[in-house]
Parts: sequence; structure tokens; C-alpha cells
Amino acid sequence: MTRIISLTALVAALVASSAARPSPNTHAVHEKRGAISSRWASSLRVRSDADVHVKIGLKQNNLHRGHDMLMDVSQPSSDNYGNFYTEDEITEIFAPTDDSVNAVKSWLTSSGIHDLRITHSDNKGWLAFIASGEELESLLHTDFYEYEDLETGDRNIATEQYHVPKHIQEHVDYITPGIRFPFLRNPELAKAKRSSSSRKVYNTFQSRPAPPGKIHGAKNTTTGCDEVITPDCVAALYQIPKRTDTPSPNNSLGIFEEGDFYTQADLDSFFTRFSSYKIPNGTAPTPAFIDGAKAPGDIAGGESNLDFQLAYPIVYPQNITLYQTDDSYYAEGYAQGLFNTFLDAIDGSYCTSCYAGECGNSPIDPVYPNNNTSSGYQGKLMCGTYKPTNVISVSYGAAEDYVPQSYYERQCNEFMKLGLRGVSVFFSSGDSGVASRSGCLGNDSTIFNPGWPASCPYITSVGATKIPANRTASDPEVAANDPAGHPYSSAYATGGGFSNIFGIPDYQADAVANYFKNHNPSYPYYNGSILGENGGIYNRSGRGYPDVSANGDNIAVVVQGEDSLSGGTSASSPIFASIVNRIIDERIAAGKPGPLGFLNPILYQNADAFNDITEGTNSGCGTDGFSTAPGWDPVTGLGTPIYPKLRDVLLKV
Repeated sequence: MTRIISLTALVAALVASSAARPSPNTHAVHEKRGAISSRWASSLRVRSDADVHVKIGLKQNNLHRGHDMLMDVSQPSSDNYGNFYTEDEITEIFAPTDDSVNAVKSWLTSSGIHDLRITHSDNKGWLAFIASGEELESLLHTDFYEYEDLETGDRNIATEQYHVPKHIQEHVDYITPGIRFPFLRNPELAKAKRSSSSRKVYNTFQSRPAPPGKIHGAKNTTTGCDEVITPDCVAALYQIPKRTDTPSPNNSLGIFEEGDFYTQADLDSFFTRFSSYKIPNGTAPTPAFIDGAKAPGDIAGGESNLDFQLAYPIVYPQNITLYQTDDSYYAEGYAQGLFNTFLDAIDGSYCTSCYAGECGNSPIDPVYPNNNTSSGYQGKLMCGTYKPTNVISVSYGAAEDYVPQSYYERQCNEFMKLGLRGVSVFFSSGDSGVASRSGCLGNDSTIFNPGWPASCPYITSVGATKIPANRTASDPEVAANDPAGHPYSSAYATGGGFSNIFGIPDYQADAVANYFKNHNPSYPYYNGSILGENGGIYNRSGRGYPDVSANGDNIAVVVQGEDSLSGGTSASSPIFASIVNRIIDERIAAGKPGPLGFLNPILYQNADAFNDITEGTNSGCGTDGFSTAPGWDPVTGLGTPIYPKLRDVLLKV
């Protein structure tokens, strides 16, 4: 019986040595692997009659034009401002060219792979076929071996290097099977649930019990907001008026969640406590469940409750859409990857798009159908199931060093494409100052560790502020920075700094240059991709973040029936996103197109629509971090929103 090796179902990581076959002068090495884990042991050469599922990822077209295309529809001075693209147009623009498809097909057919055996993915990004082991080795001029994970028994087939014709290289991103191995999973994780905290991923929620009576005691925004941030305090801070308009049915605020769940009882309790907002009990988000996700949960999570309890008082009676992602097996931590299944669900082309060797979902992402547990989601991976809302808020993230660079570069390209479709995406900037939840970089852990996706230049990164003791909602806020134990169990500082991956985008170049000119940090720095060069501890030529800020400390929230106070940029992102989504409603009411798309170019051109924050730092890595300053800074960005001014700016474009 012929042996089937389905690569998409196998799990693995790299290899021992295999003898390199000679290749003709017309061919070149396309990929060559580096070191591999000692957990992987090679066994037998792949049988010549084995059926191997082969995929060839084709290079996307026009990615080099993506930034300019986005600026063209995002700069108010452009004649094409607001002329967003449809999903089908985006797929067509970035699909591999017909020349690429034909060149690779011609190579395959001339090598004995009949055209009828080749399938082409819907988004044109993949060519796939089944080849025998002998055919595959002949095609790529290499030898393939099976490898076994000595701890889990997982298997993978791979090679040390492979060759393609030189004239084909420009068309091919990468080929599977090839040199790559999936993420090595921990066999102990199958025995017990693990929390999202073990993934070094922040959903940036921290909380503590509220002092008795304080949840109700901050009604007077001139005296109580330094102790408890209620919906009235948020409204006072940013001059948000009470809603009197009728919301558009086509404008819902999107909120992402994974592994954390709201409960209706907690939402209702919050709505009752703050009855002046007239939000009826039973009000709940519209579910967009992705790959077996479910909500609400039996046990409340702080993150989801916080997001909805902050957003509803700003946007109600506007609808909120909940993008709850992944079945419980994966959402509880049994995968290293983050966001790819969400992006798959709102853009079908993302399921199979390729960039820098990342084609479709990574081996570190959830795999569906989920065969790891009988209770897992047994359906197919959701691709393009939901339309993205005009505004999406995400309070999750990690550090730039958490996943391979190609993983988050591919995601950042997708955020660029969402901007081209008119979607505004907001991410929390993180809660570890210039560090990250996984610590700092370098042998001595002194190099600043930027956050991801907060450092992507195609999202709006939101930092956090606070009202210090004895100040009111009318006084200037400061950067959120609380030492461990005061008041939360863990230290907390608003995330900010400079990317080690992405350069300074043109829309913030003047703002960053002004910061360095007038408020030059005293730390040694490096320029470019050589981490820590010349003793530097931050990248002077990297994309600066956050872009903006909002309050993220002492937030009133009800969790598991108890009054609590929360801190984190988890709070600031939904506040800012809610404000923008509400302004979109005002645009629609004024007869304007609703979506605003990628907002950063407009925001940086209108700094006077923000309360400039000039007090505080974002400590980390054994330093005070960066300091706030007049204008943009890598602690609080441009500052916090002034609703009437921001509304006027966004109604004029």
C-alpha cells in the first residue's frame, strides 16, 4: 500500500546532515537550513514510492508598492484619499503575476509533473501537487529524510537544502517539504491546560480589588478620578459628549479576544452600576466566532470584561462585534502563534498568501480540523468568513523576538492591506515599558525589546496614561508607570520605543526627528539591524511607538461579580478605538463615507487634536526608559484624544 505523508498535519523542526546531490549549472540553492534541535533525529530516507504533498508558495506581486498605495488613500492631500479597495481588488493586486504562475508551471511540466496534477489556490498564491519521493528528489536535486521528535514522536520530512532553476528563483517564495520544521511543542502541555501567560503574550490586564464604595464614589469627576476611572471620568478626560444620535447599523466596533471570556452577569452588573448610560441588561456583542471559539464563558476573564465595559459607555447604542478566536484547546495556550487565524477569518486570501518563506499559517499556529482532542474544532480553517468592521481594537501582543521575523512581517503586510480596505486597526502598546513580557535583549539583558504588533507601521499603537493622586480629570495626565506592588502585583509601564525590524515610516519622520533633536535620550544606540552594535541599547532608526495614548490605570471593572480596578494598555486601546468608531457614526450621519482606514498620517498632521503628555517615563531593562516630552514621544505618542477637536479633523476629510 502506498504510504501517504501529509505535511500540513505533521509537526517538526530541523535536521541532521544529508548528502547534497550535484545540481546542474542551470540551478541554484534556493533555501539552506541552519542548526536544528537535538530533539530531531533523522531516520529513513523518504521512500521512492511515497506520496508527498508538495506546495510551492509563489511570491506576492506589488508588495513593494503597498506602502505608497496605502499612503495614497490615507493622506488627506491625495486626490485618492478615502478611495479604498475591495477585498477582491486587493487579492488581484497582490496575487502572483501570470508570468510567475506560468514560469513555475512550465518548470514542473517539463520535469514530468503533468499539468492535470497541479492545482492553483483560489488566491493564486500556491501551486500544489502530489509527487512520489523519487519525483520530488529529482525535481529539487536533493535527498529527503524523515525526522522524529524524540519527545513527542511527531514526524516531519525535510532536507538540508534544495535547488530550483535560476530563472525560477524570482517567482518562488519557498517550497514544502523543504528545510523548515514546525514549532517544537512541549509534551507536558497535553497533560494540562496552560494559561496565555506562559506564552509570553500580553493581554495586558491587571486588576486589584476596588476600595469599598470607590466604584460609586467617583461620580464627581473633579475629585474622584485619581482613584477610580469610571465612564464619567473617561468622558470628562476626553470631552466625550453624551450620545443623542441614532447609530448607523453598518458601523460596528470590532474587538478581538482569545482565551479570555466575558460573562453577561458581569456586563449587566456594570450597566446597572452606571445606569446613567441607559445600557439595558442583556446588551451583548454580536459574536463572530472563529474556528470553534465560544463566548460568553462560565468564568469571567478580566480582559474581555474590561474591553466591553470600557467600550459600551462610549459607543452605545452602537453595536460591538466580538472576534472570539480559536477553540479552547488552542485558545488556552496550546499554540505559540497569534492572530493568524483571526486574519484568515477576515481575509480569505491571507490563508494562503506568502511572504519571506511564510506561506499560509505557520507550524506554530493552530491546525484545523483539530485532531489533538475530541472536543476540538473539527471544521475547516475559516477563510474569509467574516467581513472586518471599520474599526478593530486588539489588546493582545508579544515582543518582536517572540516569533520569526517573517511571521510578523507577513502580518504587518496584512494590516497594510486592511488599511487599503478602509479598516482602522488599534493595538495596545504593551505594559512593560521599553522591555517586554519576555524580558530584554542581549547577553546581559540590557537592550530594549520592542513590542509586536505594536511596532508595525500600519497599525495605530495606543499607550497608556493615568491621573496621579490629587489631580482631577481637568488636569494633565502622566505616563502610566507603576512599580510592583504599587498598586498592582506586577510592575507596569506603558510600552514604547523603537522597532528592531521596521524603519521609521514617512508619516512620523518629522515627529521622531523632533524628539531626537530636542529631547535626545542619553542612552547609547545603534542604527539598523545589528542588534546592540557599539554598545547601543535601542535602534535609533526604528519605527517609533506608540502613536497615541488613553487612560489605562485604576479603571473600574466588574469581574466575577466583584468590583475591581484594572490597569494596562488593555484599557487604552478600546477607549481610543471606541472614540474613532463613534466619530465614524457622525461622519455617516453627515452624509460622508464612514470608513477612515489607516489613521496615522492624519493623526500626525493634527497634533493639536491631542492633549500633549509631558510628564513620566516608561521604565524597563534596568533603566528609566524614555521620557515624555512636548510633541510626539516614545512613551505616550502624540498624547490623548480631545474628542471635539479629533471629530472636527475627521469630519473634514
